[in-house]
Amino acid sequence: MKATQYLAAVVEELNQTVHLISDEETEQLVDRILKSKKIFVAGAGRSGFMGKSFVMRMMHMGIDAYVVGETVTANLEEDDLLIIGSGSGETKTLVAIAEKAKSLGGTVAAITISPESTIGKLADITVRLPGITKDRSQGDFKTIQPMGSLFEQTMLLIYDAIILRFMEKKGLDSNKMYGKHANLE
Repeated sequence: MKATQYLAAVVEELNQTVHLISDEETEQLVDRILKSKKIFVAGAGRSGFMGKSFVMRMMHMGIDAYVVGETVTANLEEDDLLIIGSGSGETKTLVAIAEKAKSLGGTVAAITISPESTIGKLADITVRLPGITKDRSQGDFKTIQPMGSLFEQTMLLIYDAIILRFMEKKGLDSNKMYGKHANLE
């Protein structure tokens, strides 16, 4: 196949995932973001990159949001929200971060393929995404893509959809958000 044919296949896979994501779970996450003073996002590898893009958009909306592990991350306090993106829900460093957030009185949300995982069980809010873990040991979705690509792409898209829902609830538009975009270039 040519690259554009692969692209069409990837887009079709992503289109199929939409109907497998719970509106109730995503609305619960949007509502918790609205109620939280600070939002923290964590993920490892490509899942972490997707989380960083989510934090950037939240910052554009005026939300006090941070990437866990970055130099300028604030401290998590009671009633703050930690969102962890992890396909397997078993990444040891992320498990430790979830446990620490819970011990500080934070709310934990898991974006995962595996709600029954360690992180899924620690979470107060779980958004289950279709996909397959990078080692192909968990998940029930067939994909032509390598490793956790489908999960990671779906995570980016659900993060963007959550941003759109938040914008709708707060009466924001792209012009208002652009004022918070970096302009030092």
